[in-house]
Amino acid sequence: MIDQNWLDSFKEKLENHYAWPSLYTFKFIVPKGKEEEVRRMFPMHNPSERLSKNGNYTSFTIQMMMPSTEAVIEVYQNASAIDGIIAL
Repeated sequence: MIDQNWLDSFKEKLENHYAWPSLYTFKFIVPKGKEEEVRRMFPMHNPSERLSKNGNYTSFTIQMMMPSTEAVIEVYQNASAIDGIIAL
């Protein structure tokens, strides 16, 4: 679950720095075995993937045209359900 204080601060930053719709870059790091869960979140996109040096983590970068602050936050809320995910 996402902390409400962080969420409020993040929402304010998004609204101050983006004019929607806008291209937004999502970056996630996931533990080994959770890669498919991230891929399923973006079925219409081909994320860039990079395996960590020891192979324990995969980093994902996904650029998407997003319609609003709320749509970006929804992606992060959905991602937070993946155990061990780190959003950058």
